[in-house]
Amino acid sequence: MPDISSEKSYADGKILQHATDGVGVITFNNPDKRNAMSLEMWEGFGEALTALRDDDAVRVVILRGAGGKAFVSGADISQFEKNRHNAAASEEYARRSVAQRALLADYPKPTIACIQGFCLGGGMQVAMLADIRLASRDSQFGIPAAKLGIAYGFDGLRHLVSLVGPSWARLLMYTGMRIDSAEALRIGLVERVFPEGELWGETMAIAATISQNAPLAIKAAKITIAQVLKDESARDMDAIKAIGTACMDSADFREGRQAFMEKRKPQFQGK
Repeated sequence: MPDISSEKSYADGKILQHATDGVGVITFNNPDKRNAMSLEMWEGFGEALTALRDDDAVRVVILRGAGGKAFVSGADISQFEKNRHNAAASEEYARRSVAQRALLADYPKPTIACIQGFCLGGGMQVAMLADIRLASRDSQFGIPAAKLGIAYGFDGLRHLVSLVGPSWARLLMYTGMRIDSAEALRIGLVERVFPEGELWGETMAIAATISQNAPLAIKAAKITIAQVLKDESARDMDAIKAIGTACMDSADFREGRQAFMEKRKPQFQGK
């Protein structure tokens, strides 16, 4: 568990953040509402993401839910009457939360969603924006928008389609059904599933591996994969070339070669 003394909190303690050994962790901490996301939590989430982005010691960021029952169970529907009661109000809500979603979508460091329990609606949006999704066997997934009369936006559905394909996206969206972790794994919504008691340790082990690898090489993969997913006309091939050149000219590339020849573990600096 985290060293509480180094923990920072946002949104009146409903978003927690700490970092240890190159691994940053952001916790959605509203267990009484199964970590349902309020506007204040979205904004606190953005602050926590920015702090870890700007911390040079942090190489990878894990997102998790407190309480063991949910990652994020969706949006805080008790706020809808005030914030999302019609199209104009919903647009304002989206405008206030879009900056945080964009921050996660374009995050320069690797991100991992560590999912235990419910991952629904807005929780699925957060999880799908992460680079990697790891889940416990007891987790459940779904987007109940059709049960609430909500139209899902382009970005949310683009990520869903890119993970599970158009037919499963339709089935999930038309029915609002929930699926279990085995089905989520089978359709490509999550990458790995672990027993509940092993999820956090396995997530930390993967994060530690990432944090010890060469940051520039990981950044190159992240940038290039993001360009692969774009339409050909929108791809930034110069960005791919630039990060490739930076990698090959880096001190880390020299260190990687030397460590291999000397049969030792490399010590990467991200330079």
